[in-house]
Parts: sequence; C-alpha cells; structure tokens
Amino acid sequence: MAKQQFGVLGLAVMGQNLALNVESKGFSVAVFNRTQARTDDMMAGPAKGKNVLPTYSHEEFAVALETPRKIMIMVKAGVPVDEQIELLLPHLEKGDILIDGGNSLFKDTERRTAALEKKGFLYIGTGVSGGEEGALLGPCIMPGGSKKAYQAVEPVLTKIAAQVDDGPCCAYIGPGGAGHYVKMVHNGIEYGIMQVLSEVYDVMKRVLGMSASEMHETFKEWNDAELGGYLVEITRDIFAKKDELTGGPLVEYLLDTAAQKGTGKWTSQEAFDIGYPIPTISAAVDARILSGYKGERLEAEKIIKMRVKEFKGDKARIVKALRSSLYASIVVCYAQGMAMLAKADKEYGYKLDLPEVARIWKGGCIIRSKLLDPIKLAYKRKRKLPNIMVAPFFKKILKKASGDWRRVIKLAVDFGISAPAMMASLAYFDGYRTGRLPANLTQAQRDCFGAHTYERTDREGVFHSQWQ
Repeated sequence: MAKQQFGVLGLAVMGQNLALNVESKGFSVAVFNRTQARTDDMMAGPAKGKNVLPTYSHEEFAVALETPRKIMIMVKAGVPVDEQIELLLPHLEKGDILIDGGNSLFKDTERRTAALEKKGFLYIGTGVSGGEEGALLGPCIMPGGSKKAYQAVEPVLTKIAAQVDDGPCCAYIGPGGAGHYVKMVHNGIEYGIMQVLSEVYDVMKRVLGMSASEMHETFKEWNDAELGGYLVEITRDIFAKKDELTGGPLVEYLLDTAAQKGTGKWTSQEAFDIGYPIPTISAAVDARILSGYKGERLEAEKIIKMRVKEFKGDKARIVKALRSSLYASIVVCYAQGMAMLAKADKEYGYKLDLPEVARIWKGGCIIRSKLLDPIKLAYKRKRKLPNIMVAPFFKKILKKASGDWRRVIKLAVDFGISAPAMMASLAYFDGYRTGRLPANLTQAQRDCFGAHTYERTDREGVFHSQWQ
C-alpha cells in the first residue's frame, strides 16, 4: 500500500485547512487528531473524496507516512506541542521531520530543535499567518530551524503558500527559533495596527459622530488608495455588517473586551530583553489588557465624570487628518517591528534577510499591505538601514503627516479619547528624530541617588559627582 506524502497532526480549523490546502496542491495527506470525532467530521465533510487518509493513533499515523516522514503539528502552543512530540517519537525514525506550525514561543522552538537534533530528528519552527482562509487558500509561511529539513519540505510549503508578484510567500528564515521569532514580531505589528485602527474608529464615532455606513465608505476609500491592506480592508467590511436581530451595525453590539493569545505580549517582553523600544506595540498590548477590566471601567466612568464636549469644527478636515495619522502610525508599527528584527539578528545570529521577510509578508498574512513593497525596496537599497523612517519614501510620508498627526492627537486629548498607540507612535517618531534627549537628567538622577556614574559630552571617561 502506498504511503502518504505529508502528515498533519491537529485538526482544529487551522490544521484542517492546511491539510486540505496540501492535498489540493497534489500531495497525499495523512491526518490525526487526539479526538476521533473531529477526524470523522473532517472525513465526512470537507475531506470527503479527497486524497486524505484518516488515522486514529500516533502509531497508525506514523506508519501511514512515507519516510523521511514530514509531519506538521498544529496544536496549541506550549505543553501540548511537547506532549504530542513525546507521543510521536517512539513511532518515528531518525531523519524524520517535525514542523511546528503553531504560535510557539521562539525559546521553546530553540529548546525543541536542540533536543530533537540530538536524537537524530529534524525540526522546523514555522510561523504561519493568514487565519483559517489563509490556511486553506495560501498563508504566509515563516520556517526556521534545520535548513536541511526545510529543503526537504520546501516543495510542499512553497506550493501551499500565498503567491505574489515576486514569488511564494514562504522562505527559509534562519536557524533555531528564527521562524517563530519573525512570526512573533509579525503579530506584534498586527497588534499595533489593530489598536491604531480602533483609535481612529473611536475618534470618528465619539468625536465626529460618524455612522457605521459613513465609516464603511471612508475606509473603502482609504483601502482603495495608499492605506490598502488586509486589516484596513476587513475594518471596512466590519462596518458594513448588519446584526441579524436588530438590523443595526453588528460591531456596536460586541463587548469591548479584546482577548489575546500571548504573541503580542511576548513581543513586548522580548523587546525589553534585547533593549529595543516598540512603544506602539506595547501600547496596543496594554490597551487589550485594560479592555479586560470592564467592570472597573464602568464604575470609574460613574465616579470620574467628565463633561462631554460637542465637536464644532470642520469634520472633513479631521477625517483627512485621521487618514494621515493612521498612515503615519502604521508606518511606525512596521518601523518598530523591522528594527526589532534587526536588533534580534545581532543578538541571536539568525542572519535574517529583512527584504525577504518584507517580501513574504506581502501575501497571505494578516499584516499584508501596500507598504511592504517599499519596505522591501528600502532594505534592498540599504541592507543595514537602521530604521525605515529615515528611508526617503517613509521620511516623506512622516514629515507630510506630522501636522495632521498632532492635530488628531490634540483632538483626542481635548475630548478625553484614549489613543495610546497613536500617541506612542508620534512620541517614537519625535524621539527617534531628536539628536539630544533629556536622558542626561536621568543619568544625573541615577548618579545622584545611586552613584551609577555618567559620561560627558565634552570629554572621554566615566564620572561620578557629589550632587548634594
């Protein structure tokens, strides 16, 4: 009996759709899920009549696959990945390849790669972005780990990935946990953009009094122009969705508490660890955490009452300013993420190809947008570009947006609108373009209370003073 060419373990939405994607590209697939009912549902539904073989134990799953086995693990990050690996190993042979396609922490991927290679197995920590639709029709795939293992599975991964004008949205990222590191930063950028979009919506609704249909038309116009990208596109569509029960805009009936799976938080934590500022992304994480304190916020609203102001300005002018502010803030999200990757490259020796990272993000993934082509070109023109904000294309955008950006933030402050990500974006831009920051006072304070010493601008050396 012929063996199946590719295996998928874990048949939740992402795993199931990736298996169907692989099969649709001409590869035979074996599938296994811890819960048999999920496998049976898949075989009776979307996999019916396809070259997909159901299996019902780790042993049966392994036996069904040709060697070297190519197995994609699609289970919840953390302990479940380790558990499935341990259950699989007794049934595998040296040279078999395990691909973790979940949102694993890159440090876990580093650990698993080292442990499995000692035992003769090959491991690929693979970031996959695109949601359930991307998994089925073509995601962005960010594989890292064993290059030998990647070369063996490259024909499959490049075929199932999204395809753009300059190739498949899949490329070898680097050794160890590089693939999951890039996916983590991708998700951090995603958090930042989503938060900025929410803040623009808040100003539109609470200050300008715009209806959902007006916001739909506005975002449609923006998406058709320079702001074109997946997150702007779905925001446009969200405002057009009607609630079946009331007929009103569905978005207004959703509880204002945003969940998170941890990747944005990991990005912020890791940025602190390697010493790179990503204030927009961190503000977005904070905003999600604050949203979870719904009960406290409702009580505080009653206690800390503020007078509601009425907007009497030029609405069209503010909408135009919001467009510029959104564009600039999104640029800053990418700037922070790409600069963090450059810093991590030095820290971990991943040898990241930043133009290629920007290229594969052009399709399939959640942060795909029209900005990624100029980001790719900026890094191609200057491989050691410290930050895209200083590249001519982006410098022009940010300088042009500066007045509108400040106008929108001032408006938010005047009307008591919380806009932490937009504010953090502007602060990052202003701080980065300032040659002398007030950290000299911070250094004086540290030396004053703790004798931490300081450096001077006018002579070499390390100094300490008696300040009091």
